[in-house]
Amino acid sequence: MKLIIQIPCLNEEEQLPSMLATLPRKVDGFDIVEWLVIDDGSTDDTAEVARAHGVDHIVRFPNNRGLAFGFQAGLDACLKLGADVIVNTDADNQYDASYIPALVEPVLTGDAELVIGDRRVQQIDEFSFLKKRLQHLGSWTVRKVSGTDVPDATSGFRAYSREAALQLVVVNRYTYTLESIIQAGKLHGGVTSVPIDTNEATRESRLFSSMWAYVRRNAFVILRVFAQYEPLRFFGFFAAIFFALGLVSFLPFLVDWFRTGDTSGHLQSIILGAILILAAVQIAAVAFLADLITAHRTLSQRLHDRVRRLELTQGVEPSYLVSTVEGGAPADDSAAVDRPEVEREDRIS
Repeated sequence: MKLIIQIPCLNEEEQLPSMLATLPRKVDGFDIVEWLVIDDGSTDDTAEVARAHGVDHIVRFPNNRGLAFGFQAGLDACLKLGADVIVNTDADNQYDASYIPALVEPVLTGDAELVIGDRRVQQIDEFSFLKKRLQHLGSWTVRKVSGTDVPDATSGFRAYSREAALQLVVVNRYTYTLESIIQAGKLHGGVTSVPIDTNEATRESRLFSSMWAYVRRNAFVILRVFAQYEPLRFFGFFAAIFFALGLVSFLPFLVDWFRTGDTSGHLQSIILGAILILAAVQIAAVAFLADLITAHRTLSQRLHDRVRRLELTQGVEPSYLVSTVEGGAPADDSAAVDRPEVEREDRIS
């Protein structure tokens, strides 16, 4: 059994040594524990520092691709490097690495395919009241859409079984956290959580420049995820509102018509009601089209899953350029123009 711990990084040369010092090299239930760093276009010496501190594999991008893209590239590399379980954690040492054995335990016992570390957000002093409320809103939305009971949907401290990693396809460019839970729930994969502790913050988050940027981007992600996976409920809600407003606009005309038989007045309310009901019909049509697109997405995801499995059975190497480090010097990778590369200490057999 092999466990690979992957760490997405962006300019983490200062944080990485102390963070790597906390990672385990032995975990009960595994014969091999390896580390993989995803260098997402760092402009400092993140890759060199990672290599100097014993990281086994490095996925490196020549430019910044975003957290979600890097996360998925890391999963692809881990699967093709033979990982049976993949743990994802952050380079800023937010998550207490001593909880990794507890995180992987439900996967080892077969009780879950995706395990999420519950930070118990209310206990984190660094989080403002607004951020805590937004975290709860996001987690509540994800629970409703996915049919899971995950209390901390935005936690990046996670353990994936090989099966869960194979099926996961993230299309959001900003974050993978919400979408991956919803996918697991829709695919009826076992999702659970374990309580964890967090370390004191060592720096400000780089995912957003301010609290309002955090609110805006996460609110958009929540709305997009809900619309993407529950289009009939999402668009149907707005269609019902417009239809109800249209009926209310028609009321003055209808009341006079039924009470006095007068149909000559209320032209403005008739026009407004017609516009609103027409908008409701159009939104309802969009809802059905979106539902058809969601069905097509499900078929595409199944096809992607089959392709991944075929790649693994055929021994296909990671999807990006692979260079092997020999004697501390990387192989010639001059052909890696705007493509990620995977650097590692040993060749894939």
